[in-house]
Amino acid sequence: MRTTVRRHLGKVVAGAAIAVTATAAMIAVTLPGTAGADAGGERAAGQTAGEGTGGRTQTGQDASGQQGGAAAVPPGVVQEAPAEGAKGQGRDPLTDDEIARVRTIALNRQLFNAGEDVDGDRGPQSLGVDLAEPQTDEVDDPDAPRRAEVTFYDYKDDTLVVRTVNLDTGKIEGTASRQGVQPPLSAAEETEAARLLIADRLGAGLKADYKDATGNQLTSPDQLVLASMVYRAAPGAQPAALDACGVHRCARLLIKVKNGPWIDTRSLVVDLSARKVARLER
Repeated sequence: MRTTVRRHLGKVVAGAAIAVTATAAMIAVTLPGTAGADAGGERAAGQTAGEGTGGRTQTGQDASGQQGGAAAVPPGVVQEAPAEGAKGQGRDPLTDDEIARVRTIALNRQLFNAGEDVDGDRGPQSLGVDLAEPQTDEVDDPDAPRRAEVTFYDYKDDTLVVRTVNLDTGKIEGTASRQGVQPPLSAAEETEAARLLIADRLGAGLKADYKDATGNQLTSPDQLVLASMVYRAAPGAQPAALDACGVHRCARLLIKVKNGPWIDTRSLVVDLSARKVARLER
């Protein structure tokens, strides 16, 4: 079991690195372009606001891509997904019922009372549920038990907690805790990071760019489309306020107006553990 848990934590670290790399690529490729932005006509040329503000990237006019007189393409037919069973078999993906069940089992009273989530409420932050890899001696066993790995982040002491639950017996077979491991952020964490940024004085540029793009005030993360990457401290490349990032859970947000342009906030980092916002030094 120790081998399985260590292997999972290794996957978490590798997964986080891949997510950061992939998201960084998205910044370089997607952010300046028109992906997902409003295609409702020509806009003015984009501008980037000065230090301390978000730089809004405007979109251009889209081509229709249609030729006159071409035959209309018939609409696609969407078939309903087959009914999902309450319990999977072998290496089948976890069903919704299995996910709900193992979350309840993994978050027992002891873990719930001792932990704290991203909002400061009781209970650790839920990050995800994955099908566990079989143990070494079970790889070729078609009747090997199905297990799930349930991942939490405890903001009370900045600890990643992974619990392995046997789906057949309903018992917790292992618990691993480690600090300094930072998997990709959950949707709830992205939302809280955006909420903290909007409320902070360093979010003034974001709100100004949103008002310029929409004519409305930005008051809630619900008005935005959010993506993120975990930020780790890099000595000499950030203010002292961000030195704890990596042990603390810190986020850089990629923000887009719903049905509108991207707003560049890459210079701002939200320390979710300390609930503070800081600007990266250039």
